[in-house]
Amino acid sequence: MKRMNPRWKSPPMWPSGVGSRQPCPRESALRKAAISGNINALPHHVPTGRSVRVFICANPDDTEAERNALKEHVYPKLRDFCRENYGIEFQVVDLYWGADPEEWDSPELQRLRMKLLEECLKTSAGPCFVGLVGEKYGSIRVPGEVESAEFEMILDAAVEAGLDTHILEEWYCRDENSVPPAYYLKPKAQMLKNYQNSMESSSAAKTKNDKAWRNVSEEIKRIFRTAVLQLQEKGTMKSAEAKKFLCSALEDELDFALGKQTPAFLRKCVCYIRKIANFDRFAKIPDMTRYMDIVVSGDRVMRNQESYERLLKIRDEFIPTVVAASNLRVYSSVTHCDMKLGYSQEVESHYVEGLCKQFYEDMVDIIQATVQQNLGTETDPLYDEILQHLSLCKSYAELYQFKTESLDYVQEYLLPSKGSRMSPLVVYGGPCTGKTLLLSEVAKQAYTWLQQEMGPETDPVVIVRFIGSSLLSTDLRTLLQSICEQIAINYRCLIHFLPNKIQEMKELLINLLGESSFHRPLVIVLDALEQLSDADEVRKLWWLPIHLPRTVRIVVSTLPNKHGILQKLRQLIHDEGYYVELIQRDRKVCSQTLKQQLLGVKRKVTSGQQIYVNEALAKCTLPMFVNLIYREVVHWRSHKDVDDRSLCSTVHESIEQLFYSVENKLGQRFVFRALGYITMAKAGLTEVELEDILSLDNIVLGDVIVATYLKNPLRISYDLVARLKEELDGYLVERQVRNVTLMVWANRHLHLIAQKLYLSNEEDVHQMHSLLAEYFLGAWSGGRKKIFTYDNNHFTSLNISHHKNPHQSHEKTSSDKYSYDRQTPEQPWVFQCNLLEPDIFFVNHRKMTELVYHLTRSGRTDDLMFGVIMNFSWLYTMIKIGQFEKAVTDIDLAYSYTQEKELKFLATTLRSIKVKVLKNPASLSAELQQRLLPVVTSLPKLRHLLLECDKDGPKYCSIVPLHSSMDVTYSPERLPLCSSYMQIVEILPTLAPNIVLVALEDGSVSTWDVESRQLQRQIDTAKSVVLGIRLTTDEKYLVVATTKNTLLIYDNHKSCLLSEVEIKGSKQGGVTGGVAFINGFTLSTHHALAWLEASKEVNVIDLLYGWPLYQFHCWYEVTCVQCSPDGMYAFCGQYLNTASVFHLGNGDKLATVTSEFSGGFVKSILILDTLSQMVMVDNEGSLSVWNTKEITNPRLMEDYDCRGDDSEVVGIELSEDQRSILICKARSIEVLDTKVWKMVEKFKAKRTERFVAAVLSKNGQSIVASMENTSSIFVWRRDSGQCMASLIEISGAIVKLIKSTHHNLLLSVASSGVLSVWDIDIITAMSNIDKTGKKIQTLQLSGREDYVFTMDGSEAVHKWNFGTGFIETVFKHEGIVENCVLTSSGDLMVTSDDKSSQYIWQTTTGENIFRINGQKISQLLITHNDQFVVSLCEQNASRVWRLGTGHKVCNILVTLQNALITTANTFLVGSSKNKLLAVSLWSGSVSKKFVCDDGITIVNFKLIPDCPDCVVFITSTETVFIWNVADESVCRRVQLPTNFLKNLEDFQISPNGKVGIVSKGDENINVLDLHSGKLRLVHAAGIIWRQKLSRDGRYLVYVCFRSCDEDDEAGVVSNLIVMRLADGKSIGTCSLYKTPTFLSLSQRALNIIIGFEDGSIGTYTVVDRVDAALKIKIATSNSRQIVNNASQKVRPKCGNHSFKTVADCTWRESTEVFSRDSPINVSDSGEGESTTPTKKTELLQ
Repeated sequence: MKRMNPRWKSPPMWPSGVGSRQPCPRESALRKAAISGNINALPHHVPTGRSVRVFICANPDDTEAERNALKEHVYPKLRDFCRENYGIEFQVVDLYWGADPEEWDSPELQRLRMKLLEECLKTSAGPCFVGLVGEKYGSIRVPGEVESAEFEMILDAAVEAGLDTHILEEWYCRDENSVPPAYYLKPKAQMLKNYQNSMESSSAAKTKNDKAWRNVSEEIKRIFRTAVLQLQEKGTMKSAEAKKFLCSALEDELDFALGKQTPAFLRKCVCYIRKIANFDRFAKIPDMTRYMDIVVSGDRVMRNQESYERLLKIRDEFIPTVVAASNLRVYSSVTHCDMKLGYSQEVESHYVEGLCKQFYEDMVDIIQATVQQNLGTETDPLYDEILQHLSLCKSYAELYQFKTESLDYVQEYLLPSKGSRMSPLVVYGGPCTGKTLLLSEVAKQAYTWLQQEMGPETDPVVIVRFIGSSLLSTDLRTLLQSICEQIAINYRCLIHFLPNKIQEMKELLINLLGESSFHRPLVIVLDALEQLSDADEVRKLWWLPIHLPRTVRIVVSTLPNKHGILQKLRQLIHDEGYYVELIQRDRKVCSQTLKQQLLGVKRKVTSGQQIYVNEALAKCTLPMFVNLIYREVVHWRSHKDVDDRSLCSTVHESIEQLFYSVENKLGQRFVFRALGYITMAKAGLTEVELEDILSLDNIVLGDVIVATYLKNPLRISYDLVARLKEELDGYLVERQVRNVTLMVWANRHLHLIAQKLYLSNEEDVHQMHSLLAEYFLGAWSGGRKKIFTYDNNHFTSLNISHHKNPHQSHEKTSSDKYSYDRQTPEQPWVFQCNLLEPDIFFVNHRKMTELVYHLTRSGRTDDLMFGVIMNFSWLYTMIKIGQFEKAVTDIDLAYSYTQEKELKFLATTLRSIKVKVLKNPASLSAELQQRLLPVVTSLPKLRHLLLECDKDGPKYCSIVPLHSSMDVTYSPERLPLCSSYMQIVEILPTLAPNIVLVALEDGSVSTWDVESRQLQRQIDTAKSVVLGIRLTTDEKYLVVATTKNTLLIYDNHKSCLLSEVEIKGSKQGGVTGGVAFINGFTLSTHHALAWLEASKEVNVIDLLYGWPLYQFHCWYEVTCVQCSPDGMYAFCGQYLNTASVFHLGNGDKLATVTSEFSGGFVKSILILDTLSQMVMVDNEGSLSVWNTKEITNPRLMEDYDCRGDDSEVVGIELSEDQRSILICKARSIEVLDTKVWKMVEKFKAKRTERFVAAVLSKNGQSIVASMENTSSIFVWRRDSGQCMASLIEISGAIVKLIKSTHHNLLLSVASSGVLSVWDIDIITAMSNIDKTGKKIQTLQLSGREDYVFTMDGSEAVHKWNFGTGFIETVFKHEGIVENCVLTSSGDLMVTSDDKSSQYIWQTTTGENIFRINGQKISQLLITHNDQFVVSLCEQNASRVWRLGTGHKVCNILVTLQNALITTANTFLVGSSKNKLLAVSLWSGSVSKKFVCDDGITIVNFKLIPDCPDCVVFITSTETVFIWNVADESVCRRVQLPTNFLKNLEDFQISPNGKVGIVSKGDENINVLDLHSGKLRLVHAAGIIWRQKLSRDGRYLVYVCFRSCDEDDEAGVVSNLIVMRLADGKSIGTCSLYKTPTFLSLSQRALNIIIGFEDGSIGTYTVVDRVDAALKIKIATSNSRQIVNNASQKVRPKCGNHSFKTVADCTWRESTEVFSRDSPINVSDSGEGESTTPTKKTELLQ
């Protein structure tokens, strides 16, 4: 085994395919042939392109009920069975179904049946033939074509027998173009009058024609039968020749399918024989003629004995003979008739029901026996890629007709030379010159040529790639990689790592070429170099090896004038001998080829017709053109009138002509849609898909369905698809992709013309894409009925009145009446063979390939978003099959279509967990939930994905996060605008979230797309310096103020200047001695208002016409102007805190008001239109509020003085709901409530810091701000004042914040001139996570498991809501809390602090109902019945006291460590050095004890919940004891290995006491069987930090830290893992991104709670899919309120409750002293107390 250079460090592209597996001698010959490129050794259908195709052989009339029942009930089930278990299609070929009964015996249909029968026998992967034989033999057939000698002989015999033969002479015509000449049956259309338009006209004409044809066909059959029998009797015609005239289609098909087959083959066939007892006697009943052959003589109706004999011969002789020689399955049943009605409907339906069951069982049986589960291609993309190209190669090589000198030239090149190095051979030529066909033939023959030349022991390797035909062959990197891997497998080289750099990939290829030898020469064929995508300068061909080893040959092809590739090749390869040009051939050669082709199918043309053929060939001799001529002339009859218009002169016209002829034969609408669908599909369509899709298309159905066939299931007949394929044979070729055979156009030329003809109408194309999307979504699967609508011309022929058109009726009944099941299959993302093994599946590659493409093309964005992108199954499958990058690209694509920010966030999230999920795809659901739960309130459309994760995630990962406290990682979109922020004048956000307008000092106003970083438009303001820009609310006008004191009004969308207006100041001068610039301007809906520096006038300009309207005259110099939202009024703020109100419509001054803080000037005016209020804010942040209901007389409502801290106002913002006003000053941020006009929050900056800007979040609950000289954005929670997040802006210090109200975006400008766009929704989602700020030390869960209580080393205990993850109550203590216990209901909590106090709290009201002072407590315990509390002290006596009253029960004088109360509430068990003591809870005395020998200590002990009196403990001698407390006896003793306890970290016991878990702080879990004493070692995923055993002892939950050698995963600190102890299997893994400090498990449901270092908690639940009892509890879990609530979740107000300042009781040495007002009974107290004793405590202090 050779090893290649291992220095490249990139994982292989194929997850676990051939590339990573060494070939072994047992590899199948088929696989070996495919990988080495031996095309001739491959079967007709390449192994993966398989489907089960079953041909139904039957008489159409007597098996109609059976065939209909099978079609409706059985075939869909079998199809699902094949798709789910084998990933392949199941298809039934029954050409009689859906065809007009009058066409049943048409020669054309019979010929097609035989052709398809042969195909099914050859290609089906499983069962291939089913015979349904009844009591009817069937009539003989009307011959379609008879050789002239034979025909004339029959004619003579008929005359001799005295028959009238004029009908034969009339209907049959001699054709000299047949070789030998023959007589053919003229088409019905030509012979029957009215036939052509009977399709459109009344049904009466059709009935008349049908009757006429019936009479004609019966007469023709009679003449042939009589004449042939006579000839047979005479011996003139042999019986073998006579048979074709005398046997029925049934006999012919049975004979062909079963006659000369091997026993192995016959295992795939089935026959069902239905005999009817005493059937002859029912011949008189008219209905029975369907079920038997009859003859009418006079008025008597009898059974046709001759036909019956022929039937018996097949049924009772031929079939039993076959059975005797093989394993053919035959089922024979005898049915008894109804005495009166004969073979009645009831009797028939009973038989049909049994047949359906048997048919299903047999098919499943044969499929299971013959079809292999081909899971190989699922995990092996390389093998699949090779097969795709080989299948195309086979298809193309079959079309190669012309032996040319070019082929000989290439053959000569391929043969090994003794000479020196070689170069690649270049084949070039224009379109349709046959380059692809030539290269296919070369690839097909290369193997044989080299073996013939060098001997049979030579084993060549041929690699062929049709560039652009598959995904991996379009991109150079993947193309070279697949070629390298294929070479490596063939030459048995191991590639350890694939190179990252594409240049290194070329080096690898050149190294691998050197592996070839004379024994194993290598040939690489690359077709169509021009199809490579042009990344990495591919078209410069630097990657193509030019100097080849002696045993390597490379053949490439290209167009001569595309991308300069041929010119580049000529620079690289100078020798002309390496170029082969394909040119138009000589006319005579083409004529000769055409003649040979025609003779090959026993045809020729007359000399008169040949003239026109020669004329056409004189114009063009391209191989494709010659082929198209052949397709036309092969159908010419000798008497056909041909002229110079009969043949086209170019390839293009000929293709169009071909399509038109197909339309004429099969119907225009059908061909239009069918070829349209094949052309628009991304990778082509399978036969079955085409049939399904056309059956969904009402336009096609309306055209092809016969009125009587409007019944369930409503589908087109397969016959149409089969005829379409036959008509376009060689142009529609088959290619295998994964497990399917797709129909695609043979070349790009055909594709282009089909596109032009069938996909030019945009409305049609949109509708067709939409239908394809519905199909791949599975919208009409599972029996869902689709309404069938008809166009009006179709009504007449279907005899349905116009009033019943379902589209016009609103009644459900009528729409149901016209709704039909179209039998399209379910379309899951994966087909699951075994529900218990979710990782064994077949991917639905068709859906993967097509769905996103058609959804985007048809604009179905909701389906794209929720049907694909937000679908967990899609994401998981994409990752599982190694398509992670493709999934992210699809999400980006969907984002570009929908602009939904959820998609952008999802793509970012996936990129951040890439390493993790690629290594362990099962963890996808947990990883996504952890990241999406915190932001789902802000990004509500992610709810859908979260619900999907809940539904499907537990199949792969049993851990489901309920509440995540993970800090969201977030980075904004960045756009560098200029080198320094000083150059930026203004930035405006717009209605489009990704578009901003930027004005720079140099006078340019640019429109940027922030996401793509592209400049969309730019306005240049004629080099005047810009002072500011504004947009009107509808974004129609853009107004720019310049230093020339002009306003430039632009059309924003077209960026054209509409008008320029000069702003004039007041006459009495402005700024002394200088020029006054524009001081400010604002816009209303139709006006611009501008004023100059130190001016008292405001100019009003009409935006529409661009002229000045009037000037507003104010009392003092204007400082700011604000317009009312309705555009009616303008409010002008001035110096001396004065404001004037003007009417914008007429320019009148309505009122002037002055605030009492008249020292400063009006900084800003806010309009609260909902409350009819105007707020004036001055430069020091003081407010005056005016009621503007009466606009001419505003009334002062409120004055709010805020002048204390002499720092100026930086920014003012009114919240969206107009309930809060944020005033940002340099030193503080204040928030005012507009209802009461009081300050509700104030945040002060530190002494050295200054605020740059601050804004409110959308819901107004958070404040986002930035500080001077810092590069961070800070988020504060308004309710708690906590800083929840600080986001670092890497571009430098933030100098400006701008809020976009439309999309809740925040724009920040850094000092370096970089603009960043932040999503405030995501930023505030971060502040949604509650944290205590200190690391969680211990954690208690209430008995109902609805609340969590945490201690974090502070003076407070926090009560969290388990469901929402929010802190609901804070219990404040005097000192630092050290112990905390809960009653089982969780209603009472007992705590102790370091100030020697104990507290009893009512947890629901938050009241501290009792306080005890006097002793420092080391441990608190509550008995299981909630009656007593045990307070253990290390210095003084410990006590047992009654929780209800606070009274002492007894003292305990011994000191105990780690004490526990037994489940029976009798003993307190604790250790004391070398003793284990059990103290009575009633007396306080030591009742039982276990004393160890000297020097031995007790290391750890645990109680066994299910055995109230047993204790398990470990001693320092590494012995485990099980001790019965009541008897004081040792039940069991287990000795552990030596040094086992060196670092004992934890020790857990299962409730039943059978299993113990010991962890020692390493990577192993030690499972100890306490009964047998056996120790089992289970390897963990890392160093174990904490572990917990579930209450039922079935699961072990542990947190382990990652081992150092793992690749760094973004931010992962540790992993939470759940292990099933029964099989030691990890059933769920979830990364933790913060340092965990406490792990706890709930007792009832298996919920996990983890406390983290930052004071937050995370909650998780475990859903083990193996356990049926643990039904998925997430849906009902209240933790999913976030997800299920449509409205934004409102955070509850957090209650703060403080301790009692005065103790109710004080403990002395051995007594307790109750204070006078202490409550006697705890449970009764609390009514008189204030629930929030905060104010009272302040007074007492």
